[in-house]
Amino acid sequence: MTRIVIVDDHPIVRVGLRALLETEADLEVVAEAASEDEAVAACASHAPDVVLMDLRLGEGSGVGAIARIREAGSAPPILVLTNHDADADILAAVEAGAAGYLLKDAPPSELLPAVRAAAAGESALAPAVAARLLQRLRAPLPTLSLRELEVLGLVGEGCSNTQIAQRLHVTEATVKSHLVHVFTKLGVSSRTAAVAEARRSGMLE
Repeated sequence: MTRIVIVDDHPIVRVGLRALLETEADLEVVAEAASEDEAVAACASHAPDVVLMDLRLGEGSGVGAIARIREAGSAPPILVLTNHDADADILAAVEAGAAGYLLKDAPPSELLPAVRAAAAGESALAPAVAARLLQRLRAPLPTLSLRELEVLGLVGEGCSNTQIAQRLHVTEATVKSHLVHVFTKLGVSSRTAAVAEARRSGMLE
């Protein structure tokens, strides 16, 4: 069972998300929060597997909550679910440690797999978000850093985020951050697509 905390300052949004998520037998909403402080407290009390986080909260901010939850240690994957798709918002969330970024107009067929992917330790970017960042960041050919290429190469070998972290002597959070940047630069939304695109463009053998 995947345990979820919903963070959004609009009660009707929380009700709708809970109703959607709990139609799935493997998903359970264990707590809701409407502010940054409530989000931090809920994660500390309930130890969720995934957090769904809005960026605009009545008190505090989603980015602030992400940073505080991660600083607390043993942080769950945090999947941003928001109406805001400005480049600055997306990059701030990713830099704070978000495992993925979806827009609230995403259909259930996109949201539910993203929740499960986050719970499995994978990154999830909405295709529209990946395309937006790609347009902003990509040169004629996207350029990956040496570390990003190392991470992607290990993904191509079938390694999990945990195995990659052990091989490179970094944290899993660092691996996820590298993958989010890779997804953004390549304009993809999954590990498989990232490896395929890197091989197609000659970045990986």
